[in-house]
Amino acid sequence: MHNSTTYTLQPTVQSDIPEIMTIVNEAQACFKNAGIEQWQNGYPNEAVFLNDIRNGHSFVVRDGNRLIATIMISFDGEPTYREIAGEWVTAGAYAVLHRLAVPVALKGNNIAGIILEQVEELCKHRGIGSIRIDTHEQNKAMQRVAEKSGFHYCGVITLSDGSPRLAYEKKL
Repeated sequence: MHNSTTYTLQPTVQSDIPEIMTIVNEAQACFKNAGIEQWQNGYPNEAVFLNDIRNGHSFVVRDGNRLIATIMISFDGEPTYREIAGEWVTAGAYAVLHRLAVPVALKGNNIAGIILEQVEELCKHRGIGSIRIDTHEQNKAMQRVAEKSGFHYCGVITLSDGSPRLAYEKKL
């Protein structure tokens, strides 16, 4: 792998959707094979990413011309984060990250950690003081990425469908 300076975080364009869906389909298969309930039942699908693009929340990471990751970044708050069984680190404005996915062939190269560093720079540029994420309790890989990247476990949030998720926050 190259060093992080070759990676560029940029807004997703509609022509990125087929590559994104390939990455997402791989991730869904990995979760299924590992017995993890996350991202099953057709979520996230193309319509979700098109909506993220319309809202300006969808980003991709490229290594040169190669698309190596997708991530949703929002500065609009997250309704499911209003209530937490636990406590958030900060009370101010935050970025929320969802739908982070890396091709299976590139797992283990700290791409997720490098992406989180780039998201931090984007937040600092916008004057945002923290980043929040949530993940499935069985998604140990994302939990490790969060902890390795300096996120603190804050408690459990509940998605709109009633599913619990582990919540993390990093103060910048």
